[in-house]
Amino acid sequence: MDIIAGLKDKVVVITGGAGVLGAGFTNALAKQGAKVAILGRDLVKAQKLAEEINNAGAKALGVSADVCDEASLRKAHAAINEQLGLVDILINGAGGNHPKGTTADVFFDRNNTSGLQTFFGLDTEGLRFVFDLNFIGTLLPTKVFAADMIGREGCSILNISSVSAFHPLTKVVAYSAAKAAISNLTEWLSVYFAKEGIRVNALSPGFFLTEQNRTLLTNEDGSLTERGNKILSQTPMGRFGQPNDLDSTLLWLCNPDSRFVTGIVVAVDGGFLAYSGV
Repeated sequence: MDIIAGLKDKVVVITGGAGVLGAGFTNALAKQGAKVAILGRDLVKAQKLAEEINNAGAKALGVSADVCDEASLRKAHAAINEQLGLVDILINGAGGNHPKGTTADVFFDRNNTSGLQTFFGLDTEGLRFVFDLNFIGTLLPTKVFAADMIGREGCSILNISSVSAFHPLTKVVAYSAAKAAISNLTEWLSVYFAKEGIRVNALSPGFFLTEQNRTLLTNEDGSLTERGNKILSQTPMGRFGQPNDLDSTLLWLCNPDSRFVTGIVVAVDGGFLAYSGV
């Protein structure tokens, strides 16, 4: 992949930057010469990835932070400013689901609710966890790190939405609604920051195997679960995404040369959203 001159030496903060998809973002930007700050609650994991990147000749910093805790974000912000400089690009990559925010079945059956988690039995704390991690975990880092971008050129924010924001996936009620909120927030922020030249966009991945969903989509022997098979049957390209499938879209949206691109949500999903099933 060609080097994008506009990304060289940019300070990029990536929340969830050591996760399966987040590490892909981190490596892709480091290869472009950006200085990447890897934020995560697991400091050891973030520092390990940063060490690998530094050993490869790029520049990275592992920092501990909880995206739902503004005080920890501000502490991380101070460390990043001190060691890397002012933040140019923020990627809100932290997110996830929780079993207590999901239903057991696709359809409600009043004759078969014994032992099943229905919509009426959803746990409030589980719902709140999913919304806090995804929505608040995007809003707070933006509140903290976007302050560095005011009055400076070539700055942008990239949020991570989901195909479930366009068409809510069955069972995952809280996750789908939270990701829809992120898409909406992306558009709101793009307008709010437009006069400052800060672009705000979102990337919407389709189905990628991560540590969070692996047991939902595959069995221990690597074969597909019923849900995994159903997903691939609705994905025209017939496979799960690989982390590097997101690289070109990531770099396009982060590239300062994309200066007139703001307020959009781009799906990278192997055709999932385009397929009607018939």
